[in-house]
Amino acid sequence: MLDRIGILQMARQLAEHSAARQSVVARNIAHADTPGYRQQDIPDFSEIYRSAGTGMRATRSGHVNHTETGGRGKPFVVDGGPVAPNGNTVSLEDQILESAEIQQKHDMALAIYRSGLGVLRASLGRR
Repeated sequence: MLDRIGILQMARQLAEHSAARQSVVARNIAHADTPGYRQQDIPDFSEIYRSAGTGMRATRSGHVNHTETGGRGKPFVVDGGPVAPNGNTVSLEDQILESAEIQQKHDMALAIYRSGLGVLRASLGRR
């Protein structure tokens, strides 16, 4: 039932995206001293959500030819940053700031989800 409510589905996808992006940032930090390692990232959630399309949605399986990204994207190598003498492009300062931004987006997704569940409980007469 809850997977049919658009705002809760979007909040779940944002939380999944944040978790996947946090994993990429953790991998970048782990490889901060690895020679030749290139910093990676995942496209922003808004890009993935828009590319998934917000037009026609499937309400039942088989209804429309529908694919869902699940709020994730494929990691890509970030170009344009400073390169260390060993060929590594990871900046720990940038990764820490990125991690804090990702945490804020994850907290926002959880707040949206909690709020939506609160509305559902109130509509059912349960608090």
